[in-house]
Amino acid sequence: MNQGTRDIVPTHRADTQSTVGLAEEQDAASGTPGLAERAGVSRRALLKRLLVFLAVLGPGQIVMMADTEVGSIITAAQSGARWGYALLPLQFVLIPVLFIVQELTVRLGIFTGKGHGELIRERYGVVWGWISVGGLAVSIVGAMVAEFSGIAGVGELLGAPRAISLSLTAGFLLLVVSAGSYRRVERIALGLGLFEVAFLWVALKADPRTGWLAQGLVLSPWHKADYRYLVAANIGAVIMPWMIFFQQSAIVDKRLGREHLRSAQWDTALGSVVTQLVMAAVIITTAATLGFVHGTGSLETVGEISEALTPSLGAEAGRLVFGLGILGAALVAIIVTSLAAAWGIGEMTGYKHSLENHPREAPWFYGVYATAVVGSAFLVDWVPNLIALNLAVEVMNALLLPLVLGFLVLLAARVLPERYRLHGSYLWVVAATCAITSGVGVYCALSGIRW
Repeated sequence: MNQGTRDIVPTHRADTQSTVGLAEEQDAASGTPGLAERAGVSRRALLKRLLVFLAVLGPGQIVMMADTEVGSIITAAQSGARWGYALLPLQFVLIPVLFIVQELTVRLGIFTGKGHGELIRERYGVVWGWISVGGLAVSIVGAMVAEFSGIAGVGELLGAPRAISLSLTAGFLLLVVSAGSYRRVERIALGLGLFEVAFLWVALKADPRTGWLAQGLVLSPWHKADYRYLVAANIGAVIMPWMIFFQQSAIVDKRLGREHLRSAQWDTALGSVVTQLVMAAVIITTAATLGFVHGTGSLETVGEISEALTPSLGAEAGRLVFGLGILGAALVAIIVTSLAAAWGIGEMTGYKHSLENHPREAPWFYGVYATAVVGSAFLVDWVPNLIALNLAVEVMNALLLPLVLGFLVLLAARVLPERYRLHGSYLWVVAATCAITSGVGVYCALSGIRW
């Protein structure tokens, strides 16, 4: 800085300070708030908005953390190992799709104060209500068995028998909801979901090569059935029926109102980005370590996935990091799916279905939750191939999309208040997005299955 500049700066600051002081004196004389006072008001308003957002934060984050569950991680790992980076762009394409879908549940929950199954029953009758809940039940059974299979796989990786790891997990999950408080369950789930950050760190350590990344992004072998099958699995791993039921009921249970809409939308948007970054991280890592380094491959066991995801960390550290990531993802997903089942069935049968009720006040609600947890843990002992099971569950989710997304769009276009209802060009955008996503998912699932 030259001398002339140094001479100018203090003068400028002095002039600015004088101007501010004069403005404040004039404001004081006229009775209007001064600049300092207005700045204080702005800071207080900003702080208030932040506190409101933090209070609302929860349903969107939890459901998105559960979205990156064991089946999703296995699907992403298999995608990277089998096809390198070819399925990476799909993860980013699905971010706006995921937000569009889950944002509708935010509106429905806030403005109707009712769960998804209850709205379908009231609007379209008991038969369609049970059909929707039936699809939810099928999706949840598959998802919960997949989650417990991941926990069993991690237990075996660390040297613990299935019976011990599954029993300890089931006991912990029953204890989590026994307090009868939604906010307590929410805090525990958010804490468990933080372990998924491990996968982002692992991706940074994988050191993907730019040339291979560019090459993989332009390769899309749609003519191969195995590729289409994994496309369907990836779509089903991102948009799942139980996510819609859970987030809408969680918003109702948390008693969010119209004033919380914007914060709840940001909660969902942030979660949509984070969950897909985790999926992308797993694909990048396995593609860098298997998809190009060792040629096109496939992963058959949880142990192989662990080795593929954490080669740069060493055997012991790799198993620990992978185990924590899988454990956090599985526990959050089990809490979400089992609560979605308890909420969904409660909305159809009419029994008390809220975490704000003590177990003695809502025995059926907690009974369904406990049955889902214990039953799924028991079934895992019969599953021989955990990897194939998880992929099949995600493909099944893709096949259920027309039913699930169809009801969601219809409800958002008909039951919401006029101002917040789907209409005009945005209705067509949402309808087209859901139709294309469902169509691609179903086509790839049916054409990719080896009959």
